Amino acid sequence: MAGGAAPVCGALLCALLWAAAAAGDGPGGSPAPGAFGRVYRGAVNISAERVYAFAYSSQPGQVDAVRVYVNSSSENLKYPVLFVVRQQKGVLSWQVPLIFRGLYQRTYNYQEVSRTLCPSEPTPETGPSDQIIFVDVASMAPFNIAYELLVTRLENFQLETNKAFNFTASPSQPQYFLYKFPQDVDSVIIKVVSDAVYPCSVVSVQDIVCPVYDLDHNVEFNGVYQSMTKQAAITVQRKDFPGEQFFVVFVIKPEDYACGGSVPSSIHGNVNRTWNLQRTKNLQVTIVPSIKKSVYVQAMFFSFLSFLSFYLGSVVVAFVHYIRVRRKASAGRLSPEDGSGIMTSSHPIAASTPEGSSYGAIDESSSSGGRQLSSPERRQPAGSDTDSSVEEESDFDTMPEIESDKNVIRTKVFLYLSDLSRKDRRIVSKKYKIYFWNIITIAVFYALPVIQLVITYQTVVNVTGNQDICYYNFLCAHPLGVLSAFNNILSNVGHLLLGFLFLLIVLRRDILHRRAMEVKDVYTLDYGIPKHFGLFYAMGIALMMEGVLSACYHVCPNYSNFQFDTSFMYMIAGLCMLKLYQTRHPDINASAYSAYASFAVVICLAVLGVVFGKNDVWFWVVFSMIHVVASLALSTQIYYMGRFKIGKCYLGMFRRAAMVLYTDCIQQCSRPMYMDRMVLLIVGNLVNWSFAIFGLVYRPRDFASYILGIFICNLLLYLAFYIIMKLRSSEKLLPIPLFCIVATAVVWAAALYFFFQTLSSWEETPAESREKNRPCILLGFFDDHDVWHFLSAAALFFSFLVLLTLDDDLDVVRRDKIPVF
Repeated sequence: MAGGAAPVCGALLCALLWAAAAAGDGPGGSPAPGAFGRVYRGAVNISAERVYAFAYSSQPGQVDAVRVYVNSSSENLKYPVLFVVRQQKGVLSWQVPLIFRGLYQRTYNYQEVSRTLCPSEPTPETGPSDQIIFVDVASMAPFNIAYELLVTRLENFQLETNKAFNFTASPSQPQYFLYKFPQDVDSVIIKVVSDAVYPCSVVSVQDIVCPVYDLDHNVEFNGVYQSMTKQAAITVQRKDFPGEQFFVVFVIKPEDYACGGSVPSSIHGNVNRTWNLQRTKNLQVTIVPSIKKSVYVQAMFFSFLSFLSFYLGSVVVAFVHYIRVRRKASAGRLSPEDGSGIMTSSHPIAASTPEGSSYGAIDESSSSGGRQLSSPERRQPAGSDTDSSVEEESDFDTMPEIESDKNVIRTKVFLYLSDLSRKDRRIVSKKYKIYFWNIITIAVFYALPVIQLVITYQTVVNVTGNQDICYYNFLCAHPLGVLSAFNNILSNVGHLLLGFLFLLIVLRRDILHRRAMEVKDVYTLDYGIPKHFGLFYAMGIALMMEGVLSACYHVCPNYSNFQFDTSFMYMIAGLCMLKLYQTRHPDINASAYSAYASFAVVICLAVLGVVFGKNDVWFWVVFSMIHVVASLALSTQIYYMGRFKIGKCYLGMFRRAAMVLYTDCIQQCSRPMYMDRMVLLIVGNLVNWSFAIFGLVYRPRDFASYILGIFICNLLLYLAFYIIMKLRSSEKLLPIPLFCIVATAVVWAAALYFFFQTLSSWEETPAESREKNRPCILLGFFDDHDVWHFLSAAALFFSFLVLLTLDDDLDVVRRDKIPVF
């Protein structure tokens, strides 16, 4: 039966060719029967055209693709050779020389062109079908123009799973291939690599629809696409293609500027003849199955359980602490004298300062003034925190007697915590609670427009198919729903969970403190660091919002919205510095309004840096001047006045700075009055001036990270100074804060290692950024940057615990025995 079908098909093909010849009476004469794999040469003009007919038979389930190669030696743009290919369901046409347009309307001409015709796959019901293709060659030239024609059938048109395929393409010779989803595969990753950076190319995934858009000027009209230099990767899901198959299209661009390359300086004359050879690129495509749905479930369980283990650890620590407190309560507490015995006049600082002591030194005689001051907590009802019209907050102090002598107290050589904790506790606590309520307001008003914007970004990516908008790690970008990289969003869950856990820990301490105040516990009233939790609550909210905004940024990471990922990092660093300063300066720390206003200025500068920071030298000059002046102003406040006021900047401040330099560096060059503060501020100013000089010289494109680096360096410098001064003051580090310090250092070191494993960079073009893409490293779902998210959340949590527990050893030390530094 099969042997009899072959003669019948051959007879049908002959009949089709004779019918075509009979119907071919026209200007160009009858169509000539064509053979696949044979080169046809001829000439055409305005009165002579050529028509070729190529017939073949398609079997059910077999995809037949035909490729047409044409060439003409003519460079006459006025009279090109026109090629028209007619199929059963479509027409494809082009001219030779084929013209491509580049930047600034530059033109590039190609004499050699090859195109793959849109294949037709017969359905199983119809059985074998006979196909015929007509190729018309014509020109309007009044003279003969020579041409060459070659039509071939492609043998390797369908790509196979996990099998690499190599091929060559050029601007005038694009390529595309077919891929069908296997039965057990719901998602695949198309990986394309090349040894050469240039020429710039485009990889596109298109549905099985004719015509196929395979030229530079129309490849972006359909499907999903991304530019490429050496590497590209596109994740394709079966649900997006009802026919469970798609075309993978490869187009070489006539210029490289879209991939970060330069525009050719000469595009005229004989350069065009050899340009086709210069723009050839060897490519290798491999299609591999993506992860299964079970991996998504495992990744989500891992993410939540990893951070829920912190909750379990916190419960265990709280239970152990509860048992220890109960045992101490049954055995009786230490007396104040025993607890304060660690502070003696033989403090090591005293031996290294003028006249036996200096700022931060401990001296019984000098501390008597602090003990003579009556404790404000004793003058007020201990447990009353209700609002009152009398308790209105002012910028400085509310007590008249303090208003008269505050400058005298704050400029003493020997400062103790009792000197700077004289205000009514209720008023100070109310002042710091404003930090918490303000940051919630800021978070809502900041986050809502951000969420709306990134949703718009993701919608544009999904609708247009332009994957150059967002800078993902495409080798490890796992989609879910409308999100293109769900793994980068899921990895931020740690910030939310650990931020909420930190709020619970602070709330527990706050409740215990309130209960102690209600019973007028003497240790709570007159011992240890005054407990104000407003800044801690604000830090917890900031950590949670960092997770939210980082997730928003990773919905579509790019140059424009990177500031979303860093805005609350500025606030976290600033709040940590404020909290560290508040610990020993509870009465004179910055108000919430001035602090958040300063953060607003920083964010405004970050936005200006995104807009003008690339190449505008004037911006870096202005910013560096602002940076240096702000550093000097703040240093003067801290050193000379002994208070930290961000909100106001007096002109007299610089006069005071000049007096400091004159008195401490000229009159007393051997020994400044406040040695410890002077060392801190000198080092701090050197660091900040170094940042200013670096920015002015190198002008980094990532301005947001540059500002964040300034904040982090200042925070680390101040924290190191605080811990060193604490140890110099013979204060102890209890086991929990010591563990938190070690854990913070270890986790931050590991986190920074993964942070610097650059997987993408919006400082470069999308194609150049994809050269840095790497496969997943954790559970086959998370990449290096996701691990950075996990570890940085834990590192921030431990950092917050350091600030929360660092001075727990002072809970049994009188405040007039605690030095200020």
